[in-house]
Amino acid sequence: MDNHSANNMWGDYLKNHLEDVFHDAPKTIHFCDNEKDANECSKLVLSGIKKATTDSLLGIQHRNERLPKIGDFIVVTDWEGEAQCIIEITKVTLKPFFSINEAYAQKEGEGDKSLDYWKKTHWDYYKRELEVFDREPRESMIVVCQEFEVVFKRK
Repeated sequence: MDNHSANNMWGDYLKNHLEDVFHDAPKTIHFCDNEKDANECSKLVLSGIKKATTDSLLGIQHRNERLPKIGDFIVVTDWEGEAQCIIEITKVTLKPFFSINEAYAQKEGEGDKSLDYWKKTHWDYYKRELEVFDREPRESMIVVCQEFEVVFKRK
């Protein structure tokens, strides 16, 4: 891990979780593509409201990232890269954008937690994300739904 803050948090986690010492070093992320939303989402995760996130499969492929899998650890940071907590992926589902339902939108925990809010904000994000690859979002595009739980945060 190149992020000093994330590296320290992972080390602090491992002190009390030796069973995870052989896991690969976790990926470090901030949610969203802007400071305001990234910081808001990290607060939602810390408070236990945000329990899911959704990437576009096209975005993952174009960035040459591997698909997330159950058991992956991720260090969540704020926009500035300061580690906020460690999450563990508990469920991964690939499905078309149009099939996202109200219950899943609530797990994402953003805005008013409605499906309408989820669809609008994610559509806008995917449009910005895919534009750099000369692609556009579609209702039928596959999204990667990831549910998670917080396994470590500083007190």
